[in-house]
Amino acid sequence: MRAALAMGWRALDTAEMYGEGGAEEVLGLALAEAWREGLAREDVFVVSKVYPHHASPRGMLEACERSLRRLQLDQMDLYLLHWRGRVPLAETVEGFETLQRRGWIRRWGVSNFDIGDLLELDAVPGGQACAANQVYYSLGSRGIEFDLLPLQQRRGLPLMAYSPIDQGELSAHPALRAVADRHGATPAQVALAWTLSRPGVMPIPMSAREEHLRENLAAAALRLSTEDHATLDAVFPPQRRKTALKMR
Repeated sequence: MRAALAMGWRALDTAEMYGEGGAEEVLGLALAEAWREGLAREDVFVVSKVYPHHASPRGMLEACERSLRRLQLDQMDLYLLHWRGRVPLAETVEGFETLQRRGWIRRWGVSNFDIGDLLELDAVPGGQACAANQVYYSLGSRGIEFDLLPLQQRRGLPLMAYSPIDQGELSAHPALRAVADRHGATPAQVALAWTLSRPGVMPIPMSAREEHLRENLAAAALRLSTEDHATLDAVFPPQRRKTALKMR
């Protein structure tokens, strides 16, 4: 995490579920060191997620307090409901609003919400304040392009794309290799550049190796041509019908 911050990564995504708080603790240690070395808090965007069974007003207050303590932060930039559970959405929105009033979070959003979930959230008082939806989206998993992504693009609701390299599967795909060779890049960089080319989409690749962190960061400078997009669409065609939302 310190290497990622040092090389320029500024959006950091975690969750109370990851390592049952362990990932937040690691990130908190890295951030504390970065502050001491001069990195400004306002230059880093920290995202965490709450378990569905903690998403009641009281449960969320307790969960967020634990997450902030592990992260060694006074405030999160974005706090997401990890996926839908049994707690009514109205209660979850109430919990988010309480956290905002306390100054513990700047914005709130959701994760793994399909179009029906978002429309239901819209009908809840305060639900339209949702600031982002984080879902599985990659060149090899384009199901959300049928209805969910267009809806979010029309509304200006950012989509955070997790597993943009299909958990590493696209890093060895021959079609991506052909495009990568034209740019002196890697298949993984092509996969990320393709996701970045979608309006309103921010990929959040996961990596545990410094070389991959640098490779992924460099993908932001890669611009795919019309020919590149045609090549990729031929192998990974856009979705023509509704499919179930993919989850990891």
